[in-house]
Amino acid sequence: MTLSPEQIERQLHRILPTVAKPGRYVGGEYNQITKDWEGAAFRVALAFPDIYDLGMSNLGLMVLYDIINKRPGLLAERVFCPWSDMEDAMRRAGLPLYALESKHALADFDLIGVSLPYESLYTNALALLDLAGLPVRAEARDESMPLVIAGGHATFNPEPVADFIDAFVIGEGEEVILEIVDALCVAKSKGRNRSEQLRALAQIGGVYVPRFYDVAYHADGRVQAVAPNIPGAPVRVVKRIVPILPPPPTRLLAPNIDIVHNRAPIEIMRGCTRGCRFCHAGMVNRPVRERPVEQIIEAVEAIVRATGFEEIGLLSLSSSDYRDVHRLVDEIGARFRDRNLSISLPSLRIETTSAELMDGLADSRRGGFTLAPEAATEHMRSVINKYVPDAEVLETAREIFARGWRTIKLYFMIGHAGETEEDVRAIAELARAVLAQARPFHGKKAQVNVGVSTFVPKPHTPFQWVPLAAREDVEAKQALLRRELHGPGLKLSWNDYDETRLEAFLSRGDRRVGAVIEEAWRRGARFDAWQDCHKPGAWAEAFEAVGLDPGFYLYRQRALDEVFPWDHISPGVKKAYLVEDYLMAQRAETRADCREQCFACGILPEFIPLRRETPVEAWRCPPVSRQRRRTTQGEKELNHE
Repeated sequence: MTLSPEQIERQLHRILPTVAKPGRYVGGEYNQITKDWEGAAFRVALAFPDIYDLGMSNLGLMVLYDIINKRPGLLAERVFCPWSDMEDAMRRAGLPLYALESKHALADFDLIGVSLPYESLYTNALALLDLAGLPVRAEARDESMPLVIAGGHATFNPEPVADFIDAFVIGEGEEVILEIVDALCVAKSKGRNRSEQLRALAQIGGVYVPRFYDVAYHADGRVQAVAPNIPGAPVRVVKRIVPILPPPPTRLLAPNIDIVHNRAPIEIMRGCTRGCRFCHAGMVNRPVRERPVEQIIEAVEAIVRATGFEEIGLLSLSSSDYRDVHRLVDEIGARFRDRNLSISLPSLRIETTSAELMDGLADSRRGGFTLAPEAATEHMRSVINKYVPDAEVLETAREIFARGWRTIKLYFMIGHAGETEEDVRAIAELARAVLAQARPFHGKKAQVNVGVSTFVPKPHTPFQWVPLAAREDVEAKQALLRRELHGPGLKLSWNDYDETRLEAFLSRGDRRVGAVIEEAWRRGARFDAWQDCHKPGAWAEAFEAVGLDPGFYLYRQRALDEVFPWDHISPGVKKAYLVEDYLMAQRAETRADCREQCFACGILPEFIPLRRETPVEAWRCPPVSRQRRRTTQGEKELNHE
């Protein structure tokens, strides 16, 4: 029996003075939506399995919160994972996890919607369910318990957490969330049991119910097939997509404490046509859809009126590819320049017009300017389909420094197949060359910060066939960079190889990995994305206890005809297209931006029949203005900067 909201409130009065940042756990933010609990026909808890500081920066959660609460009779509230001190205090007090708005226990809701934007949240998701007093395995939850549905980028390979989640939303949630709620409301009114409810969900486009699929394996451990075990379940679950982006939410919640991205986000464009071969988001978010300039300006105006945010983030995977970006910047600058409002435009390409765009926003703070070459040699940029000439990188840096920025952040990846020591050494050489561009403008006050991550071959990308680079190879390259990259004005950061391994086997795992995730969680794994909290020992022990070899998932070269654990999940991009792109990468051949030339990736034929009332023109990626284009290759997703 769960505690009442009043009982939870009384417990909180005793607990909160003993934990760090109690503002994470009280709710009551400006613009919070509190609806009549008893008057709601259906109640949804939107759960982000990380702390408030990160979850309140998640745009997807805010969008769903707005959509559900706009519907009469529906109620949506928020819940985040407590930090370790609060979790310990809650467990000692017998206090279940609760929603911020009403303080109802999570188990009181009809549906728990879990956001999984990245794989390192898996153990937190189990902790969240357990702290709510619910069994972590879906098969153990009974008729009295809420259904658990997950969505987000990590669910394009749902298999590692298939044992814990009742259903997954594959793709975009703006439309399908209400279809799910409607189906469950009907099922609830007719007294249908849990299995019947899930059968109804399996009929909704983009919804994957893992219990209705069986996995067969070859004798060597490879997946043989993932096939439906009931009539009516689709052989392949095709992602959901919103043909035309709806107006963005504007009555955003003002957080109680400082959060990771303390700004009001507006998504100006969804999708990317650059075709970076390492980029999962660039493949699964196709096709490109843009919001009109007028709608964006109106949203900024409404957010200024409705919230206390001092910064607006205009977000997309590649902001400078937005068709009317110059007009957008000019109009925002003209209207808001005198209102003490900061406008950020992350995810800009490596070209001189990026500095010009930031000038147009009149950002006088001139903090760090981020560029993501990803590779330091033109050959490797061709391999990853992000070709930018060295001369253009340096010209862009010079224009940035000339406009007053003193710091440039450069992001690179190491560990690509075929990468040589010279490709890595070139990172240091390029960083020094970039720093040299600053000397005429800032002397010794300039700074170049170099961030080097290790490449993880992600599902649904052209590199899904390649293995993860071995530890000794990666650590040798990191040591080389530490030797080469030092001195005044240069700073190097890199990620720990154990964190890379975790991301790799979680993103590439099959259904058997679920037992490892549960075992690692029971051994204390939490907050795996946090460097100080990651426990590689717990994961190693979990693999040994379950009897799985992590190397099977990490270090095997896949044959082109291998069945992946995620092949029954369709992002709309054809596997044959990814094979072709992978073979082009081996020849260091690039593709042009597909807004200039269609390469038949499969995205448009896959989706046009699903929305026959939508004009075909709405699906066509708008052309990039040739007047402002100088490079034809991809740009990294930098929404999280």
